Amino acid sequence: MSRKILVTAALPYANGHIHIGHLVEYLQTDIWVRFQKLRGHRCLFFCADDTHGTAIMMRARKEGRSETELIEEMSRSHQQDFADFGIEFDNYGSTDSEENKILGERIWKSLREAGLVETRDVTQLYDPQEGTFLADRYVKGNCPKCGADDQYGDNCEVCGATYSPSELKNPVSVYSGTTPEVRTAPHAFVNIEQLHDFLDDWTQSGKHLQSEVANYLKGHFLGEPLRDWDVSRPAPYFGFEIPDMPGHYWYVWFDAPIGYIASTWQWCKRNNETLESWWADDSTEIHHFIGKDITYFHTLFWPAMLKTAGLSLPTKVHIHGFLKVNGEKMSKSRGTFIQARTYLNNLDPAWLRYYFATKLNSRLDDLDLNVQEFVDKVNADLVGKVVNIASRCAKFIGGQTLCETYPDDGGLFAKAAAAGEQIAAHYENCDYSPAMREIMQLAEAANKYVEDNQPWKLRKDPEKAEELREVCTVALNLFRQVVIYLSPVLPRLAEQAGELLSDPLDSWDKSQTPLTNTLVNKFSHMMKRVELEQVEKMIEESREDQAADAAPNPAAQWDDSAQPLADEPLADECTIDDFVKVDLRVARIVEANPVEGADKLLQLTLSLGGDHTRNVFAGIKAAYNPEDLIGRLVVCVANLKPRKMRFGLSEGMVCASGPGGKEVFLLQPDEGAKPGQRVH
Repeated sequence: MSRKILVTAALPYANGHIHIGHLVEYLQTDIWVRFQKLRGHRCLFFCADDTHGTAIMMRARKEGRSETELIEEMSRSHQQDFADFGIEFDNYGSTDSEENKILGERIWKSLREAGLVETRDVTQLYDPQEGTFLADRYVKGNCPKCGADDQYGDNCEVCGATYSPSELKNPVSVYSGTTPEVRTAPHAFVNIEQLHDFLDDWTQSGKHLQSEVANYLKGHFLGEPLRDWDVSRPAPYFGFEIPDMPGHYWYVWFDAPIGYIASTWQWCKRNNETLESWWADDSTEIHHFIGKDITYFHTLFWPAMLKTAGLSLPTKVHIHGFLKVNGEKMSKSRGTFIQARTYLNNLDPAWLRYYFATKLNSRLDDLDLNVQEFVDKVNADLVGKVVNIASRCAKFIGGQTLCETYPDDGGLFAKAAAAGEQIAAHYENCDYSPAMREIMQLAEAANKYVEDNQPWKLRKDPEKAEELREVCTVALNLFRQVVIYLSPVLPRLAEQAGELLSDPLDSWDKSQTPLTNTLVNKFSHMMKRVELEQVEKMIEESREDQAADAAPNPAAQWDDSAQPLADEPLADECTIDDFVKVDLRVARIVEANPVEGADKLLQLTLSLGGDHTRNVFAGIKAAYNPEDLIGRLVVCVANLKPRKMRFGLSEGMVCASGPGGKEVFLLQPDEGAKPGQRVH
């Protein structure tokens, strides 16, 4: 039965160019969409540029042009990069469109009528020269704790202290270098706590999110009241003015996801369809593909907005991990922060499409682009296995037709046809990596058939011309079958195979029936080998480009990602009196044991020195072996009210960072710290 599917990928921000880290998502999504279309489903792919915000406004000022000119240029650049990587959208819009403005007003009205919006004052630093309020990272000064120079407005990179921008000593605006003022302005907040029960049900249903995402939301957000969402910014701000708050604008994250709907609407207008048939119809599936850094917005705020506005909720939010290069974060200094255009100037986009497919699965694991492995996989799999089938046979039958009846192949075609449903299931579940492995096994079997039958020897004997034709018919059909299965990943190769065999590879079902009695055209070269020197040249070019563009930044040498802070934003400001109520102590783990019946917990006995101990249950089982913890110093919350659990009484908490699961990192005091000492 044909499905009706609407697919989106996260909107790229118009303040920067596309890089290979972005491409993980867009290629993952494009592969999924192409697969659905190949299966005969009606599947549309929508995206847009995310265009609003202070960063766009300030860059346009710096470059002496309008925001509109800037975002139009960036949109052209983004769309060209996507097109050159074979990523095909049914519509590519902009959050600065009239459709997005109208839809934003509709959803805002729904939020107002539902009583979810309230207004309260927010105090921020203000740049009087630039005439704009300053976000935390746009203020620098001396750390109020250690006095270090050139520190941002939220935390010190020298001593690690956190603070509010107003606490900075000698603060200056990053934009103008002037001393900012403290000003207060009203902000609009959406109280999504009123939708807590709905969000709990939706996220925990097991239908819409990967299990690790659902568990993360439950453990980090839904276990307590949800924080209000600040959705407005005072003028000046590049965006849409809020209809009932003159001089105030929707924060970029309010109207960005609405861009999915606006892009759909633009397509509907061109194709004489109604928006409601896509965004208010239970028969339509809605699939969002995003990176794990924007989980919070897409799994809490966005469903809350859609629910309130009476629009369809996402059928599934597919969340992927980040890209590393050679096991490390992408780095400008190492040349591994590679722009899409730099890649395209040096390497074949099909190579990256395939390599990412071999790495992508349905989990949130980060991907590693290992340069040597990239070279080896492309050469061994695509050139050595797939294209090799056709290149060894097609030249012997070019200008002739395939056999009128498919020859006996010992069951090879039937076996590969039977594998089609399992491969399709992998694609459907975004498990591209196992799909690629199974397809390569089919390619290996086809190559063995060619090797065993040696068409290059048959060609030398005129009396074996028909046998040669039969061998080539089988081999080219096995090649065609493999390429059909690969076509969502390698659309250009699918086009070339269709041209070679005079039959377009436009349906998954064609993998189930051999092709006979069609003309085989002259074989043309399909794919080159990649050389390590080509990749190294690209990396060096990227390093040079980044060095030319780089501005002095003392934090650059550490290459710290902003993603953890984006994953879990800073909590509301507290006073020193609030802080001292929490008694943090150095403690030594003297016992550590598994907890029977608990998948995540370890039971820890903590010594605070002398005879003072605490019994603590900690959700760190996936990250630590109990025996490795004995004797280790940790930081514990020593005055936490004891909590009765079904496993026993928990008398404190050990401090750790990380999103959970295997990524939990216990805080360990420096050498010389002693159990019982208070952490100040």
